[in-house]
Amino acid sequence: MKSVLLKHKIACISLIFTLSFFASCSGNDETPDTGDEAYIHIPDKHFEAILVEQKLDSDGSINQKISKEDAQKITRLNLNLDSSFGKTSDLTGMEAFTNLTYLSAAGQKIETINLSSNTKLDTLYLNANYLTSIDISNNPNLLLADIHANDLTTITGLEKASKLKTLHLSFNKLTHLNISNNSLEELTITNNLLTSFKTEGTSKLKSAVLTSNKITSIHIDDTTPLETLLVSDNQITTINIHSFTNLKHLYITSNLLANLEVSYNLKLEDLRVDRNPDLTCIKINPDQTIPTVYKSDRQKLSDTCF
Repeated sequence: MKSVLLKHKIACISLIFTLSFFASCSGNDETPDTGDEAYIHIPDKHFEAILVEQKLDSDGSINQKISKEDAQKITRLNLNLDSSFGKTSDLTGMEAFTNLTYLSAAGQKIETINLSSNTKLDTLYLNANYLTSIDISNNPNLLLADIHANDLTTITGLEKASKLKTLHLSFNKLTHLNISNNSLEELTITNNLLTSFKTEGTSKLKSAVLTSNKITSIHIDDTTPLETLLVSDNQITTINIHSFTNLKHLYITSNLLANLEVSYNLKLEDLRVDRNPDLTCIKINPDQTIPTVYKSDRQKLSDTCF
């Protein structure tokens, strides 16, 4: 009899447990929304610590999330203000900062970045990171991009950055670059691995600094209003600068030139041509005076070179 009663009790307990389980599951389905969809995941604690310190993350705690409302209020973000938080390696979550116009994340440990949602961005500092590629196709308002001292081998979307004025790409690993951009005014790409350089439609480019590369071939659009062209420490054998009538500064030392003519560059103020072993004569216009000239002792300026 006791055995029967025990079995009955066990069966009742089992039934109660089963009913409780289903009641619990049913209750979960009807639980009000917790609001998690209103938050963005911020996996990098250093990144979030800075957001909290700058009072951009209003909950005031490092919990790997920021509200979408907070994220959309951010227009300027500087991750370099206080190094005590450590270096940021992951900017996941920044895609929610859709009103961001200024981003400075220099000297961090960033290897990849997605800027496709930051369409209002106009100023970008990502120098001294570990980026191997970057796409600015969806940043039409970008005015300045400083991405020097990374590991860049590719940059995509330059032609779509239709307001870009200043681009700094020095100390990267670019091997070739074709620039097609009608707004760019200042370009600096020193200390890369460039073997060729070409521009097309660069109707506002005034300064191109390309020193310390391996350039053998250089072609700059004839419509470019160049005032400064610095291409020293390359492997250039020939260059045609006839069309650059506004040119004021030409540095072309340490190359492989045999001939050079600057007779069409009547505004030239500063010419540096030394350390071209085969270059002995630089052709100038008979009435041309160049205030500053750096040349080897065996080189001369003449209107009858060749």
